[in-house]
Amino acid sequence: MLPIIDAHDISKVYNPDTIPVYAVNHVHLHLGQGEFTTLVGPSGSGKTTLLNLLGGLDHPDSGSILIEGEDITRLSANQLIDFRLRRIGFVFQAFNLIPALTARENVEFIMFLQKVPKARRDKRVAELLAAVGLSDKADSRPAQLSGGQQQRVAVARALASKPAFVLADEPTANLDSASASNLLDIMEKLNREENTTFLFSTHDSRVIERARRVITLVDGQVSSDSAALALEH
Repeated sequence: MLPIIDAHDISKVYNPDTIPVYAVNHVHLHLGQGEFTTLVGPSGSGKTTLLNLLGGLDHPDSGSILIEGEDITRLSANQLIDFRLRRIGFVFQAFNLIPALTARENVEFIMFLQKVPKARRDKRVAELLAAVGLSDKADSRPAQLSGGQQQRVAVARALASKPAFVLADEPTANLDSASASNLLDIMEKLNREENTTFLFSTHDSRVIERARRVITLVDGQVSSDSAALALEH
């Protein structure tokens, strides 16, 4: 079976013509179906940059990134937009919901862009809002929801199109302990039930404790990987 993510020798360099700074420095990373993995490391270690590269939001200066066997570094800008729309789910620290849309409409939005028939959209939205415990908030707009509720809508939106994997950048950073715990419970449940691959970037010990694999970055390089350590033992 092909890995969901197969990143080979990827680098991202800033100021290459003066004093080069490697935000990501020759990283190799393989993620399989159904993994629940987190990237950790100090600020400036390259976590968010690596997440942006894997999500096709930024382009590496070298190396290849295969998502289910397709090298996204070779896609045109328009092809990459379509690929992200169909194959990658994103959960951001700042929620990034559309203020004028209801919870239902925010979750539905990506499927609308994909031209999914309305009956299928309605069914999927209802399933996801129920899964994140927000069926009763379907008609509420983001301003009417708490931070934890907004982030749950964001998770539902990320999963709406059944992506190959979900990238979550500091998803609990703006949440209190109860909301963060609830959100992580939901993502673990969706990971088990839908076999969705999750890759987090975080400083939050609450997320790290839940992860089944922890990859540590230091100065843009992988300094440790709990999956590799487990194989050694």
